Amino acid sequence: MQSRIEMNDTKARYGAVSRGLHWAMALAFAWIYCSTAAHYLLEDSALDKFLWPTHKQVGLLLMGLLLVRLLWSLLNRHRRPPSLNLAARLGHGLLYTGMFAIPFLGLLRQYGSGRAFSAFGLPVMSGFEGPKIQWMTDLGNSFHGLLGWTLLVLIVGHVAAVILHCIKGQGHILRRMAGSMTSD
Repeated sequence: MQSRIEMNDTKARYGAVSRGLHWAMALAFAWIYCSTAAHYLLEDSALDKFLWPTHKQVGLLLMGLLLVRLLWSLLNRHRRPPSLNLAARLGHGLLYTGMFAIPFLGLLRQYGSGRAFSAFGLPVMSGFEGPKIQWMTDLGNSFHGLLGWTLLVLIVGHVAAVILHCIKGQGHILRRMAGSMTSD
């Protein structure tokens, strides 16, 4: 019997593309939160000096992955596994909102600061001379970090909900996103 990788989502589970995007983002979020923790808890340490300069770049990568993920979700919207309930729909909606808003606010703050920004050797925005655009930097300063920590709480809740489903004998919930990449 020949097995193959199913690229598209099905009603029973997510396909290889959705899974790859999900887990790539999970790794990138782990990196982002490690860079933040090192910056605030181990300031000026070797770990901080290694991780912190990557924070903005990985944040931009996360935004790009999110946009690809949203597009892929739209293309697969009639094939995807159904949401479990209203709480799951709301929780995922809050996760996606945070995953977009946080890097958007970071980019807004970066632009408003007038400083140039390059990621992975590619120019993203050029700087400008003159005064900062204060409302942009204020908005980013006020909400980027706060929403970042709020998103971490939502991510922990997301993981806890999956663990709870597994404890309750609903392991199929986890297998939809983490099970075998080959078709049944």
